[in-house]
Amino acid sequence: MTISSKLLTLSLLAVFALASCKKDKEDDDHDHGHNHNEEELITTVRAYFTHSVTNDVVEFSWRDIDGDGGNAPVITGGELQPGATYAVSLLLLNESVTPADTISNEVAAEAAAHQFFFATTGGSLTWSSYADADSNGLPIGLATVWTTTAAGSGNLTIILRHEPNKSAAGVSAGDITNAGGETDIAVEIPYTVL
Repeated sequence: MTISSKLLTLSLLAVFALASCKKDKEDDDHDHGHNHNEEELITTVRAYFTHSVTNDVVEFSWRDIDGDGGNAPVITGGELQPGATYAVSLLLLNESVTPADTISNEVAAEAAAHQFFFATTGGSLTWSSYADADSNGLPIGLATVWTTTAAGSGNLTIILRHEPNKSAAGVSAGDITNAGGETDIAVEIPYTVL
């Protein structure tokens, strides 16, 4: 192998390595969720809400096995109690393979390069704070704290950003405005407070 062919091979390998972390830029928001990371496909998002007093667990889920543009995702909301505090843990899976790949483990392993952001409508459910941090002491969002107020309903939105600027204004407090980075997945799930 000549020096020029070795350089060409190394250049191609570098291009493939860089491309492996590229995200698909196409948006498909009609199904209340989209997945931009083709290399680490996220087909399933589960949010487990654990009541701080009773330890009852309510599961919320968003599942889209065939990805963007196929069948609509299967979305399962949940019923929460009013005036309560919940510890919430997230589980991300790629269920298009067998056995399913636990993407949340990869997020935890690359914590400094990931952060979740949350939003709600309806006024009865509020995200309160992050309950985990990366090695720099900045938030991740696989574990969070939420509170409920009076009875009502709405939607909760979960967004995972890849390589956000966690030091930008407001980002470590959960404000996505200055986060930058790329969206790995964004899902919307209904909730009810009874």
